[in-house]
Amino acid sequence: MERNFSLEPAVFANLVDLAQERLGGKVLFATDEFFAPKESLIKPGRSSFTPSSFSETGQIYDGWETRRRGGREGMDYAIVELGAHCVIRGIDIDTNHFLGNHPPYAALDAVKNESVGRDIHQLSKEDAHWQEILPRVPIKQGCQNIFAIASPDIWTAVRLRIFPDGGVARLRIFGEPRIDWGKVPDDKIVDLALITNGGIVVACNDMFFGNKDNLIYPGRGLNMGDGWETKRRREDGNDWVIVKLGSAGTVDNIEIDTNHFKGNAPKEGWIDWIYAPASRVDYLTWPDYDWEPLVAKQELHPHHQHHIHHDKISHKGPITHVRLNINNGGVSRLRINGHHI
Repeated sequence: MERNFSLEPAVFANLVDLAQERLGGKVLFATDEFFAPKESLIKPGRSSFTPSSFSETGQIYDGWETRRRGGREGMDYAIVELGAHCVIRGIDIDTNHFLGNHPPYAALDAVKNESVGRDIHQLSKEDAHWQEILPRVPIKQGCQNIFAIASPDIWTAVRLRIFPDGGVARLRIFGEPRIDWGKVPDDKIVDLALITNGGIVVACNDMFFGNKDNLIYPGRGLNMGDGWETKRRREDGNDWVIVKLGSAGTVDNIEIDTNHFKGNAPKEGWIDWIYAPASRVDYLTWPDYDWEPLVAKQELHPHHQHHIHHDKISHKGPITHVRLNINNGGVSRLRINGHHI
């Protein structure tokens, strides 16, 4: 079955890669990894390559590579547990640097399983309950092979099948996290903005030095590049970023973390809120939208976790979106901790 290769990686720019390690993605199994390990499939960034670098098995590749099957029949596969339950919108099968040893064809299956890691032996059996979401398609060498996925279902793991063998540098699974809020106790405080809880950074005015999506990733920032950072503002006004919460909720406490931003942290920050469960994303950026204050303007310090407690929050909820405003600089993480409703 032929597929159009005209899709570009940017088509999934507003979606998150649910296979990545930092969200909890894991490569659980591979039929073979003789030349290069399966874990490389979900490493960050595109792959690197150093010519004439050899190990005992041959040229070193930054990716997953199986041995030759000696013909055109058969297949190899790798199973990846996703970092969150999600609807899959697109995939990237990246064969960067695999030239002459890439798989000519690939397919992708997905499974719904509440305990993927514990059932890996079952998932690797022929009768496992995999459902094909990308039929066998031709794969080009040395490039990102991008495909849209039409399935509306919620998945927990994927199986990349390659025909008959070869190397894949990276596998990206772009989608939208889904959480069953009915299983979260009403009295439990959760980060409503967290990306694995369904939070989405829907818009910002600038992200010249650091991507807006970093704001809602798990854990503290790894370095100065792992945060949201704007260019140096020379004109009047302020910078802003809008986060849609994973669920409407009430706010208990907030954290603004400027970890690693030492000479370029904002001097001030403040947060606004709206309750707009059905609003279009682009409408939220209109200046006449009725944003209300959530946290008053306050001084922000470099390389510091700012904890904003209950008594400093002017509106407890319900809210669906927050807008973080800064005078310019970098913020590592934003946490909106509260109760879903």
